[in-house]
Amino acid sequence: MQTPALTEMDSRYLVHPVSNFRQHQEKGVKVLQSGDGPWLTAADGNTYLDAFAGLWCVNVGYGQQRIVDAATAQMNQLPYATGYFGFGSEPAIVLAEKLVSITPSSLQHVYFSLGGSDAVDAAIRYITHYYNAIGKPTKKHIIALQRGYHGSSSTGAGITGLPAFHANFDLPLAHQHHISCPYLYRSNYDSAQALIDASVAELEAKVAEIGADNVAAFFCEPVIGSGGVIVPPKGWLKAIADTCKRLGILFLADEVITGFGRTGTMFACEHEGVEPDLMTIAKGLTSGYAPMGAVLMSDEIFNGIADGPNKAAVVGHGQTYSAHPVSAAVALEVIKIYEEGMLAHAQAVAPYFEAKLQACLSHPLVGDARSLGLLGAIELVADKATKRPFPAAIKLHETIADIAWQHKLIFRAFGDNILGFAPALCFTESDFDTLFERLQLTLDDVLALDVVQNEMQQEL
Repeated sequence: MQTPALTEMDSRYLVHPVSNFRQHQEKGVKVLQSGDGPWLTAADGNTYLDAFAGLWCVNVGYGQQRIVDAATAQMNQLPYATGYFGFGSEPAIVLAEKLVSITPSSLQHVYFSLGGSDAVDAAIRYITHYYNAIGKPTKKHIIALQRGYHGSSSTGAGITGLPAFHANFDLPLAHQHHISCPYLYRSNYDSAQALIDASVAELEAKVAEIGADNVAAFFCEPVIGSGGVIVPPKGWLKAIADTCKRLGILFLADEVITGFGRTGTMFACEHEGVEPDLMTIAKGLTSGYAPMGAVLMSDEIFNGIADGPNKAAVVGHGQTYSAHPVSAAVALEVIKIYEEGMLAHAQAVAPYFEAKLQACLSHPLVGDARSLGLLGAIELVADKATKRPFPAAIKLHETIADIAWQHKLIFRAFGDNILGFAPALCFTESDFDTLFERLQLTLDDVLALDVVQNEMQQEL
């Protein structure tokens, strides 16, 4: 089908996620047709370097035939198997065991979802059930981070700490709370330890304010993703996890973005030896080749639910496509690819990526550069000395994304002019060279814009 026809159909019928409906209709869709490694070919015939792995997810790159073959074989053998009524399938059972073996030892049970948002939603439901079952029904409040992202379900979006997911949705709910994001670049702290200490103190104060008997859990991403790729200081995650344990609240690590090699280890919790009570995963689990997510939980939570006062009753949570055999077969093959060398490759090239990212600090627009593994960002500012941002009203991020597209480069341009990068783990040094060459051209074009020059020449 010709692109104009697809564009018209898209504008008329397809609702896009996290979009301005009318603005999308005016600009039109960018139709993608094929992919190979880290490269995408669009309907315009041009090939683009995808430096964002789809949506933080295509970790092994596009066009991995062995994954297609695994999915095809499973479709031929058993395309669907319900998990209800005591039924199951081999791929899902084997995958559950595999995930328990590669995640932190505190996690011993797996519930499969269709993605990250409903993994978070499942976690909330199991946490609620758990506390009711063990006789602590007042523990309903959940604390998370400002700028954190935990999906866009009707409940999880309230735990998400981004205003766009609250506006006009009547969120957050009264039992959903947020503390400051560990955002060193935008903080007033002169050391990482000072920020860590402040985060711990703020969490303690929030729990005291709500009452420890009322707080169920603390949710956080080891690296804040959609809030701007904010990398907390080393030691922050462990300090927060330890604080949760001391205060008697559950600690959930949301590794939907950071899992499966994205930060240099299989899971980001490994960097600091953190053992969470729950973990949510998705994205890299199947490398985006099929929908799947999961929530993993500890023995304590599983047994608390299983042996509670209503243990004779079913636990009323489930989904038609939970533990889908085709998605499970895909995930098993993807994990093999990580373990057979791609994780090691990502670890080997990460320093090259980090060095290239840090070199961007020499550009007049770049105020900060940060990364962990193959997850990174640069932050653009109007004034480096004061860290003054560009005003949101000029919508510079939209212009940046358009200019990058002209240079055949794809990354995430956040609303506060943070540029996020999540290159596939198969990126080579040559791919990184191309990425940063095209990024340099993009930044230079942005710098030349009249609106940018006007902002940079203003005095406070």
